[in-house]
Amino acid sequence: MMANDKLTVSLAQIAPVWLDRDRTIEKVVQYAADAATKGADLVTFGEALVPGYPFWVELTDGARFNSPAQKKMYAHYLEQGVVVERGDLDALCKVCAQNNMAAYVGIMERAPDRGGHSLYCSLVHISRDGQIASVHRKLQPTYEERLVWAQGDGHGLQVHKLGEFQVGGLNCYENWLPLARAALYGQGEDLRVAVWPGGLHNTKDITRFIALESRSYVVSVSGLLRPSDIPSCTHFYDELTTNAPEHFADGGSAVAGPDGNWVLEPQVGDEGIYTVELDHARVREERQNLDIVGHYSRPDITQLNVNRQRQSTVKIDDGAEN
Repeated sequence: MMANDKLTVSLAQIAPVWLDRDRTIEKVVQYAADAATKGADLVTFGEALVPGYPFWVELTDGARFNSPAQKKMYAHYLEQGVVVERGDLDALCKVCAQNNMAAYVGIMERAPDRGGHSLYCSLVHISRDGQIASVHRKLQPTYEERLVWAQGDGHGLQVHKLGEFQVGGLNCYENWLPLARAALYGQGEDLRVAVWPGGLHNTKDITRFIALESRSYVVSVSGLLRPSDIPSCTHFYDELTTNAPEHFADGGSAVAGPDGNWVLEPQVGDEGIYTVELDHARVREERQNLDIVGHYSRPDITQLNVNRQRQSTVKIDDGAEN
C-alpha cells in the first residue's frame, strides 16, 4: 500500500437558500469550511444547488406557452444565476485554497459566452489551490428541466488528479449515459462525483451500478428541499406549499466502493456533512479482473470520439494580422 493512497471526502447534503444565489453561496462556504475541519481533501455539493433546483416547473403548469407567470419566474431564476467570470464563487475558491481542499459544486450558470440570458446546469471543479479547474455544462437537461435549462457541451468532460485518484463528475441523469460515463473512464477516472438535486430514488441503484461497472469509487451527493425551505415571498408560493410533500428532495447522498458495496449508505432526510476515507488500493485490487478501458477493452473494435470544444453560436474574425 502506498503512503498517499488515502483520500478524505466530505458530502455536504444541504438545502439551498432557495433561489437566492448570494445567501446560498454563503451557506456553501460555511459547510466547506466545516468540511475542512474534518480533514476533507475534497468537499462535494449537489446538483444546481446554487441557487436551487427549479421544482416549480412541474408543479405550476410550467409548459404553458407564453405564460406571464412562468416568464416572471424564469427571469428571477436567471437573475440569480452564477456568473463564474464575475467571481461569484471566489469565496468558495478562497476556502479551498486556504485548506488545500478541492471541491465540486452544482450551479445554475449564467454564461456570458452564450449571450448571458440562458441557464446551464453546471458542475464546477475547484482545485486545491483555489482555481476553477473545469465547468461542465450538463449535456442534456432531463424532461421538464428543458423548459428552463439550455443544452451544454463536452468542454467539461474532464478528470482531475487528486492524490492517487483521477476524479471526474457528471450531473444527475448524465450518469445514466453510457458514452458520457465512457468519456471519463477513458481519461482514467477512478473516483466519480455524481451530483443530484436530491432523491433516494436517484441514488440507491445507480451509485452501486457505476461502481461495479467501472471498479471505481462513486460519490453521489444530493441536495435537500422541504416546504419550509421555500421563502414566503416566492412567486407561486401557495401553489408550491399547499398539500406539499414532506420533501421536494430528500437527499440520498451515498458512497459506493469499487466492489459495489456501500462505504456510506444513502442518507435520507437530514442536512449534514458525511465524511468518508477512500483507499486507492481498493481500486487497483478490483481492476484485477475488470478494467473496461484497460485490459478488458478492445479499442481496435470500439472507440469513442469526444468533442471537448466549448460551443458558441458565433466565431469572430476581426481580420487582425498575426
